[in-house]
Amino acid sequence: MLSDILHAQQVLLLFKKRGVQHIVISPGSRNAPLTISFTNDSFFKCYSIVDERCASHFAMGIAQQLKQPVAVICTSGSALLNYYPAVTEAFYSEIPLIVLSADRPPHKIDIGDGQTIRQQHVYANHILYDTHLEIINSLDDQEAMATNERLINKAINVAITNHGPVHINVPFEEPLYNTVNVPQVDPKVVDPIIETNASIPSLFIDRWEKANRKLVILSTLNPDVFTQDQLNLLTSDPTVLVMSEVSSNIRHEKIIWGIDTLIAPIENDEDAIAHLQPDMVVTIGGMIVSKKIKQYLRRFETQYHYHIGNRRAYDTFFKLAGHIKTAPSHWVDQLSINETSDSYRDYWLQFFNNYLIKRTDYLAAIPWSDFRAFNLIFDSLPDHIVLQLGNSSTIRYAQLFPMNPTHTVFSNRGTSGIDGSTSTAIGAAVAQDKPTVCITGDLSFLYDSNALWNNYIPANFKIIVINNSGGGIFRILPGEKDNHTFDTYFETTHQLDASHLCKMYDINYHRVDGEDAFAKAYEKFLNDNSKPQLLEIFTPRLENDTVLLDYFKFLK
Repeated sequence: MLSDILHAQQVLLLFKKRGVQHIVISPGSRNAPLTISFTNDSFFKCYSIVDERCASHFAMGIAQQLKQPVAVICTSGSALLNYYPAVTEAFYSEIPLIVLSADRPPHKIDIGDGQTIRQQHVYANHILYDTHLEIINSLDDQEAMATNERLINKAINVAITNHGPVHINVPFEEPLYNTVNVPQVDPKVVDPIIETNASIPSLFIDRWEKANRKLVILSTLNPDVFTQDQLNLLTSDPTVLVMSEVSSNIRHEKIIWGIDTLIAPIENDEDAIAHLQPDMVVTIGGMIVSKKIKQYLRRFETQYHYHIGNRRAYDTFFKLAGHIKTAPSHWVDQLSINETSDSYRDYWLQFFNNYLIKRTDYLAAIPWSDFRAFNLIFDSLPDHIVLQLGNSSTIRYAQLFPMNPTHTVFSNRGTSGIDGSTSTAIGAAVAQDKPTVCITGDLSFLYDSNALWNNYIPANFKIIVINNSGGGIFRILPGEKDNHTFDTYFETTHQLDASHLCKMYDINYHRVDGEDAFAKAYEKFLNDNSKPQLLEIFTPRLENDTVLLDYFKFLK
């Protein structure tokens, strides 16, 4: 059974032929032709999530894991505006998300009909492809049939080849609920043209070979971008210093994993930090988390910055010389090794290792705080999990700890917003078999609490909420604190907890108010897989910023 509306049939059949299998639907009426068609075809895995903002992040989490397009379907009006945060995240994180929005026919726009807005081009600044289908009332309308066929194929192809969101706006006139048993159309598939580029420009090679201080920054990457042999090769050159971020999913003994730990203690020492200035910078991956490395490289007169890989290149340091669109692994395979005895790499590795020795003493002495809680968490997370990190404080604290090499780490770092972190994590958990742990802050969790209004949360899904009674990251930033304006409009202090939400959504709740209670609660939280678990860790609001800022002072 499927809708009798011909252009709804075109959408269904082309999605099926192209293997777009996961469909996240937010209930509504105008999207009924699509909902009826997708949910009555066993090829598709359909999910019903009422809140469109959560639904779109949930879909994005699935696409993040599968690296394949996932569709979201909504009714007309303001519904598709609630997809916008996920659309922008998918745009900057390069995740293939297909938005299917139902709409009124063009002659019904701006005449006073309910649930009607100007839907065409609504995502204009953050979409890779945006189209509006023709209404087809008859099989004789071959021109409109061919137009829709081309537009739907192009949308799917762009999502696949360009790695990002596309929008298909689908107008429907009533009646919406009539069905047929067999499709009346048979749309043709147009395969994408996939361009590959394996060449490394000779100018880059020349500059690379002449540079004595080369800095490679590995930011947001999918797992297994490099083999161990390739990492060994990349780190074998003494003129190459490699830094990685937590979301790079790369671990190696000769890679500096704590960028802020290295830079913060010397950032105001011009002589010390001048030794770090590279002749050349190479970035690989998505958005860079560390604000300190961005500020540092913008400040100094590094000559060249190249971005390597098919991901979008950004002129982050205002020095972008080129974008080499080849697989990073292919680039590493072509590397020539400089045999100089002047080791840029070893100087900074030793510098970093000296910090790590001092860091052990600091961690042993600090009181109960965010920093202490994160230390305990990362010390005892189980192996072989998918780790989803919330934004703001969570991802920045995670940057201060070495990651378990068996973990795969993800975070919404496209726009770096707090919205949708939990919804994305749940979608990611649904898409693969590994246990998933989501670590998030209190404001981020509360902001996305409708993520729990979801019938698909795996029993082994776990959430850790660090509750410091507000937006604790604002206490780390410059500016006057501890007054009404700061408490109310920046930090947004509160006394809320997650216990009632957990009761409403049948999630096991564990509360930790200090280190003495941590071990017992954490063990129960990790070992109980009978239903989803939430561990809420309360830390002292007024002490956290001092403990963190003193860490960098202690390392000097």
